[in-house]
Amino acid sequence: MDGGGGRRITASPRPCNGKRVVARKRGGGFGGGDGFLNSVKKLQRREICSKRDRTFTMTDAQERFRNIRLQEEYDTHDPKGHCTMVLPFLRKRSKIIEIVAARDMVFALAQSGVCAAFSRETNQRICFLNVTPDEVIRSLFYNKNNDSLITVSVYASDNFSSLKCRSTRIEYIQRGQPDAGFALFESESLKWPGFVEFDDVNSKVLTYSAQDSIYKVFDLKNYTMLYSIANKNVQEIKISPGIMLLILTKSGGCVPLEILSIEDGTVLKSFNHLLHRNKKVDFIEQFNEKLLVKQENENLQILDVRDFQLIEVSRTEFMTPSAFIFLYENQLFLTFRNRTVAVWNFRGELVTSFEDHLLWHPDCNTNNIHITSDQDLIISYCKADSDDPLSEGNGSINISNILTGKCLAKIKAGNSFPNENECSQSSKKHMCASTVRSTAAEALEDITALFYDEERNEIYTGNRLGLVHVWSN
Repeated sequence: MDGGGGRRITASPRPCNGKRVVARKRGGGFGGGDGFLNSVKKLQRREICSKRDRTFTMTDAQERFRNIRLQEEYDTHDPKGHCTMVLPFLRKRSKIIEIVAARDMVFALAQSGVCAAFSRETNQRICFLNVTPDEVIRSLFYNKNNDSLITVSVYASDNFSSLKCRSTRIEYIQRGQPDAGFALFESESLKWPGFVEFDDVNSKVLTYSAQDSIYKVFDLKNYTMLYSIANKNVQEIKISPGIMLLILTKSGGCVPLEILSIEDGTVLKSFNHLLHRNKKVDFIEQFNEKLLVKQENENLQILDVRDFQLIEVSRTEFMTPSAFIFLYENQLFLTFRNRTVAVWNFRGELVTSFEDHLLWHPDCNTNNIHITSDQDLIISYCKADSDDPLSEGNGSINISNILTGKCLAKIKAGNSFPNENECSQSSKKHMCASTVRSTAAEALEDITALFYDEERNEIYTGNRLGLVHVWSN
């Protein structure tokens, strides 16, 4: 999701677009396990920044998605492997877990750890981003500050135990030179429970080296270190525009909190927040000046940290979600719970519930959700209409307005057959023979990743077979 902030990539769970990557507790290969079991932690705090102008009205949005069809199909799987001596599990076909697009290229990461780059101009695979035979790529991050792709990987040579980051300029990848990048954060020991978090909103990177319990903040524009935090009482750090919230070790019935400037680490405010004793803390989140605190079977508390005014929302109205997405531009936040999406404001009021947006995955796989940079549309892989005979066993891609909850467009098996009389613009330049082998119904089966390219007005989906499908009009 372009503009997604606070991206912390998680280790045992597979990457999601809300990017903190935590190193793995135990060594071993990455061939097994379901990557989406714990997307709660990955996306519990996903922030979206946005452009100021709203260029599209609702009717424009409906027009934009009206004639979207299945146009192309790419395959990330190469039975020979991406190079000689490749690890056996990297040769196996596996599901797509993450898609990123930039500069007319589509990057697709499979759960096995193989990542492929495809050209939308030629519809050919350009290269694999795995530079060595034992590299298992865990996650991707497009750094728009310097037009580069950051890969976060683990390696068999150290038993997959520590995270290594690499930055590669997009132009090098376009030339088929994925090895022309350079290593990042080499001074940091990112072994479990260490992590790296990419924060697009503030253009910062947060790392945690568990070995010496030190957090460091780097500039995302040039990767220079700005400052470090060496406080062993820090339990968690949450990033918000301009600030960081430090959650310290509970003391008595209180949790000590500090608000720091993201730019230089200056402490702006320190205070204690009273907790209900012996009740599990479901979450503590920071959004600008608002602090959200929820404990098990208790009301949601929304605290204004400027004047400490408190709003409580009944636990029957607001139940603990599995994930959040903060919408900075609209001063709202999305919650995900039991396949449903809801929009709230910071007065604790429900703003929107969606009329036709029942998510396909019950565990809130937010890799199947994309929010536009204007924060007006949500695009998700949803349950298809039960009365649609063509949609049996597969879902639909639903495009809904975030502020009204109205479904503006829907890509489903019945309305998405490839148009045999047309070729996509890029295909016309080269050859009209499409590479699509799947039917629209097959392409809408078991989607495991979704990305919307706003510049090209195209939706990219990946599935459990390692195939990427291009939906375009």
